[in-house]
Amino acid sequence: MANGGPVEHGYPHLETVRAAVTALYKRLSYDTVHTFGASVAPADVAFCDTDDLYLGAQRVARELVRHFRLPDARMIVSFREMEHAASVELAAGPEYFIELNDRFRTHRRDIGAALAHEVMHVYLHRLDLSFPGTRDNEILTDTATTYLGAGWLLLDAYREDASSSQKLGYLTPEEFGYVLAKRALMFGEDPATWFTSPQAYTAYTRGLARARDDERQPPLTAAGWAGRRRYAKDRRHAQDRAGPATPSSSEASYAFAPDGRGPLRVSFPCPTCHQRIRVPVRGRVRARCGLCRTVLECDT
Repeated sequence: MANGGPVEHGYPHLETVRAAVTALYKRLSYDTVHTFGASVAPADVAFCDTDDLYLGAQRVARELVRHFRLPDARMIVSFREMEHAASVELAAGPEYFIELNDRFRTHRRDIGAALAHEVMHVYLHRLDLSFPGTRDNEILTDTATTYLGAGWLLLDAYREDASSSQKLGYLTPEEFGYVLAKRALMFGEDPATWFTSPQAYTAYTRGLARARDDERQPPLTAAGWAGRRRYAKDRRHAQDRAGPATPSSSEASYAFAPDGRGPLRVSFPCPTCHQRIRVPVRGRVRARCGLCRTVLECDT
């Protein structure tokens, strides 16, 4: 939790975020991911200053348990002085003890954001899905919370001005915006109207632009002129070589490799789930991602 301190910006964790999206699809399956087509509604997790602190926190926790389909899990919420925003004891269940930072006694509108992250810890614990290392595992948790419909709360808790700042979670505001945009593009949502923080809205628009860039990378037909030109150059270079060819640009996400049974092939990440797709180099082809079922128009 950034509380008055500097807030990191940009996309320093982007590769881990993309790996987390892939891991979600692999562990949950396409069908299960699509059961989370509706995000948590703002009215369901609203917290008024006149609400009882403990009863309100329990109500929001129950709503998040319902959203993440953990009907046999009971969250016991308490408050204490601590360094981080919140913590949860990952026991066998069905009761889980969540502790929130005392700060939330007076910043009640952000209680839903803190609880969303902790309830997702329980969800991933039950799935037995984790990444090695605390940092990567927390990035996985933030990404899963956002992609499965509750992470807009975490982004909305980001506020920053000349004299103060607050941010919850391990992702930067732009990375939260990126994952939220990925979800919005998949499910046809427009979360922009849910933000109460102007800074959160700005971060979302930047993340949306980055997410749309994923859909315009060669060999996808939506790639721009510069990308197509670079791709054609790298393809000619690969066709002149006998072994695997490295793209000329470090920014390129595609890679060429010969196939002993047929033509040269190119692999590239699916713009939806980031699973790598491998197709023959033979002009216009239509590829279907086996993981998220996205149909991709390519010009290889």
